[in-house]
Amino acid sequence: NNRYLDCSVRLPRSVLSAEEAVKSLVQKHISRGKVDLYISLEYTDGDDAIVRVNDKLAGEYLTAVRNLAQEYSLQPDISALELSRMPDVLSLEKRDADVDAIRSVICDITEQALCEFDAMRSREGEKLRADITSRLKTVEQYLSIVEQRSPETVQEYREKLYRKMCDVLHTTTVDEQRILMEAALFADKTAVDEETVRLHSHISQMNEMLETGSPIGRKMDFLVQEFNRESNTIGSKCNDSSITKIVVELKSEIEKIREQIQNIE
Repeated sequence: NNRYLDCSVRLPRSVLSAEEAVKSLVQKHISRGKVDLYISLEYTDGDDAIVRVNDKLAGEYLTAVRNLAQEYSLQPDISALELSRMPDVLSLEKRDADVDAIRSVICDITEQALCEFDAMRSREGEKLRADITSRLKTVEQYLSIVEQRSPETVQEYREKLYRKMCDVLHTTTVDEQRILMEAALFADKTAVDEETVRLHSHISQMNEMLETGSPIGRKMDFLVQEFNRESNTIGSKCNDSSITKIVVELKSEIEKIREQIQNIE
């Protein structure tokens, strides 16, 4: 969910020089997000080990055994295996690693992992696109209800205003021009045509974005803010309980879209 790419690579000390190469590979596959990459090395074939013989120490042990045999009239029957078991006669050392070869292997494995990561994201992306597309259709359906209901509220207000003025004046002789003027003012205050037109435009833009192959997460995140702005304006303008309920459902769908967008690069 980061605005930019934040890549952290953990490598064994012996191959720290491969860090920049690994980060470069990550940047080719991922443009933004928090990425933690851990790489460990394990040697399993024994090629990195060297057994060394301390010839001087082995000779000292052998001389000491022979002297003991001579001193106490014993047979100097020490075997090579017994001699090798003497402390520090044999030692195990690590062979100097071929850093360039290891770096090459690390890059190959990293590239393979990133390709598999891309394949997984593509599968998940298809599901996200289907879900967001479905929710955009639901938003359009709610918009259609608002567009249909909005003019009706103006007519209802006109009739309600007429009845109130008749009750106050106790006569059926009411200035029709005054009624029309009040209704026009009400219609101007509650008109949501601009907001619904912009919302339709935003929906069209988002559908187009869903068909592109480039990273669109940040653009969609910005666009969904415009969704919220228009829906809030519609809710504040429409002084009607039925439209208010629709706007609540509308904003709920927009919020679900916003949550899904957080998973898109």
